[in-house]
Amino acid sequence: MAHRALVPLTGGPTDDAEGGAALSNEVKSFAAPPPDQARLLRLATYASVGTAVVLILVKFGAWQVTGSLSLLAALFDSVLDAAASIVNLLAVRHALQPPDEEHRFGHGKAEPLAALAQGAFICGSALFLLVEAIHRLITPVAIGASGIGIAVMVFSIFATFLLISFQHYVVKRTKSLAITADSLHYKGDLLMNCAVIVALLLSANMGWVYADPIFGLGIAGFIVYSAWLIGRHALNMLMDRELPEAEREKIENVIVANPEVLGIHDLRTRASGPQTFIQCHIEMDGKLSLWAAHDVADRIEMQLEKAFPGAEVILHEDPYLGESRPGHITENEATG
Repeated sequence: MAHRALVPLTGGPTDDAEGGAALSNEVKSFAAPPPDQARLLRLATYASVGTAVVLILVKFGAWQVTGSLSLLAALFDSVLDAAASIVNLLAVRHALQPPDEEHRFGHGKAEPLAALAQGAFICGSALFLLVEAIHRLITPVAIGASGIGIAVMVFSIFATFLLISFQHYVVKRTKSLAITADSLHYKGDLLMNCAVIVALLLSANMGWVYADPIFGLGIAGFIVYSAWLIGRHALNMLMDRELPEAEREKIENVIVANPEVLGIHDLRTRASGPQTFIQCHIEMDGKLSLWAAHDVADRIEMQLEKAFPGAEVILHEDPYLGESRPGHITENEATG
């Protein structure tokens, strides 16, 4: 726990006078996700890259046959998906590395950096699609062999849906921003694939040659919106934005549920990739011995780590001085 990670400024390991925990210069592996979560994160990145490669192959063959702009857009998007997913895979692997002497808070910031890169990839695909759609509006092109295109897009929808379902499970377990960003643009792909089917039907079967570029423009707009969402989440994490209010309330309730805690203040939280950091001052009876206060803090740390697996929790014990402290929160205020 954070309370036992004591590092002396000089000298080697020593023991305290009461027979307590040894002091060591060893780098503690705090803020690391549990092994099962790390395995899920890796599997999600492998699944994402594998799905993108398969979709590239089938969409390329269908585009060669149909010549559809919407299908070309879907193909190009899958190419960028593959590139973004590879970046994501490398970032997740780096983020899962344990803390070291140069990165004592871990490597979790690799995830939001990868998310920003994904946003750039997605904006690039939107720009390409926008240019092609405008060209097709000026010079319409008839769509042929729509049956092949539709069959490929149905396959793409099925494969993408399976991937998104798995990613949703992983995000629910790990709260990974990188996997969230990856899942977000694949959800965009899912909608885009449905739009491509409609465009193919309207263009090939009803002669609406402008349906293909119009749907292409709509897809480009959605891609830009997805990139904005990804970038916003990534910047929030890079700027150490506080956890959502619901999670902060959960932290407060866990702490003040302990009868020895009379109040809390200076609660600070942030996320770094799959890792969560929680810091707080807890207020207790000033007559408690240091050992008793330390035991209370240890117990609360374990409760918070159970509620937020893989979190690094640092608590500072303060004597209770009434409710005059700035930001002071009592049990009634925390539980509402």
